[in-house]
Amino acid sequence: MAIPTSRVKEKGTITLIDEKCNGCGLCVSVCKDFSLMLENGKVAISNTSIFGCIGCGHCMAICPTGAIEISGREISPSDLFQLPSKDSATDYEALLSLLMRRRSIREFTNKPVSDEMIQKIIDAATTAPMGLPPSDVNVLVLNGHTKVRAFADDFSKYLKGMKWFVSGWFLALMRPFWGKANHEMFKGFVKPVFDIYTGRMDKGENLINYDAPLAMYFYGSPYTDPADPIVAATYAMLAGESLGLGTCMLGAVHPLIQNGGKAKLLREKYGIKFKSREGLFVIFGHSRVKYQKGIRRTFASVTYM
Repeated sequence: MAIPTSRVKEKGTITLIDEKCNGCGLCVSVCKDFSLMLENGKVAISNTSIFGCIGCGHCMAICPTGAIEISGREISPSDLFQLPSKDSATDYEALLSLLMRRRSIREFTNKPVSDEMIQKIIDAATTAPMGLPPSDVNVLVLNGHTKVRAFADDFSKYLKGMKWFVSGWFLALMRPFWGKANHEMFKGFVKPVFDIYTGRMDKGENLINYDAPLAMYFYGSPYTDPADPIVAATYAMLAGESLGLGTCMLGAVHPLIQNGGKAKLLREKYGIKFKSREGLFVIFGHSRVKYQKGIRRTFASVTYM
């Protein structure tokens, strides 16, 4: 039985080109579905497969002679490309410098983000690792101040119709069911967010997506590994940073547009195809501010065993 996603329900097809196989066994070693084995010095399809070919392409990518081709599950031999040289890859110090220079930017100039930059950000984000192929991550691109602002206006109107969700009586009613931490989060964060978002929008100040020239929403489907949209959004954010753009992750919008009829209407208006367990907005633009210093962060804990 194949692993289903929103895009495919069938397993991949493995084609073996016997005359090209040198029996090195590399493909067998990287196939974690155990779909392959060595038989009489050549690769063969095994009968010990767990799910059937999931279309990861590892075997096809590692084969030195081109003896394996995978098709189906949104992959084909035409998707293979030569890896960039190791010398062209970013070393640790350069990567760390990029990460340390990144700040969450919410102040942008009026300069638009070019179509070329947008495509580069998407191209980089597609390289993000995924739980199971093919990727079930979807991306909404709001390109331009007008579209970004329109979403903020619609989201603010939507929140006004949801005020009961953070009312005193509802929070008191739900406290026994969702526990202390959720109660504190709703009272100390979610309720103020409702008030700030809607109140400031009424005054013409957009604190929902800060009138950024570009916003991207990464979300999944009912089949998606919950981590996948977050990882893809992170790759996009770092790509934007590498292109000299200011970036900021916005986590408050996604959880508020998942449930209920009004949320469904808002999603449909913007072509958002699915409810998603996890999702994230990232805004991009040419920064209007310049930071001189960073701030050291820490984890809650690091445990060595």
